[in-house]
Amino acid sequence: MPVVEQARAKVNLALHVIGRRPDGYHDLDMLVAFADAGDTVTLAPGDEDRFDIDGPMAGDLQADDDNLVLRALRGFRELTGWTVPLAVRLTKRLPVASGIGGGSADAAAALRGLCRLHSCSIEDPAVTALALSLGADVPMCLDGRPARITGVGERIVPMAGRLVFGLLLVNPRVGVPTPAAFRALERRDNPPLPILPAFGTIADLATFLAIETRNDLELPAKTIAPVIGDVLVAIAGLPGVRLARMSGSGATCFGLFDDQAAAKLAGAQLTDSHSDWWVVPTKARF
Repeated sequence: MPVVEQARAKVNLALHVIGRRPDGYHDLDMLVAFADAGDTVTLAPGDEDRFDIDGPMAGDLQADDDNLVLRALRGFRELTGWTVPLAVRLTKRLPVASGIGGGSADAAAALRGLCRLHSCSIEDPAVTALALSLGADVPMCLDGRPARITGVGERIVPMAGRLVFGLLLVNPRVGVPTPAAFRALERRDNPPLPILPAFGTIADLATFLAIETRNDLELPAKTIAPVIGDVLVAIAGLPGVRLARMSGSGATCFGLFDDQAAAKLAGAQLTDSHSDWWVVPTKARF
């Protein structure tokens, strides 16, 4: 039977860049949630290896050896010695280079599926080390829980996940390469997140995020793709929105709502006025 794994969009509720390491990587302090929207990775043992990409965003991605799903498969085989031929299908729904961890989520979903097929744990230190070698976002996507993330992305402290809220994901169909956003940073030693309070309501969470946190990559990303500013203004003007912010290195932005129904209503309104944008209402937990 095929193994199917969801590759959910990673949303940075907050992203503080607090330092730079000698190796060039940045120390981060982030709050991350995972949306119900995302890609799908399907793995099925077969007669020979195959890798296919379908879905609405398939045309923006190459099925070449550098694809993160294939890199995850190669790394897993090197780690375990497992050589069973696999037919792998990536159904691509998330925009590429969009700040919501699409490629990292795909790689993490592939690793979860491979561990299920091979009867090993995703918490195996060798698997988590492999995940980090594929990219800083892959370990948090492998874990898949709302969390506070520090270091380059490898230190994960899960959150309770009791609050369920609506999200509206919006991308103006513009890609922002993550390295370019970091290069455009003017300051790399910003303050870390404050002590996290208990969040009793969505309003508590939104107020804390708006007053006490930020995305330090938002300003540099706007210099690369000024349309991000237009997206944020548009989201902020929607009915019921509690917070408008960019995720990751952009250009995807999000609106935080009380529930998915409110996000759907706002998404319909935004689609009417900006039919050329990628607009997806969904929900997440924190």
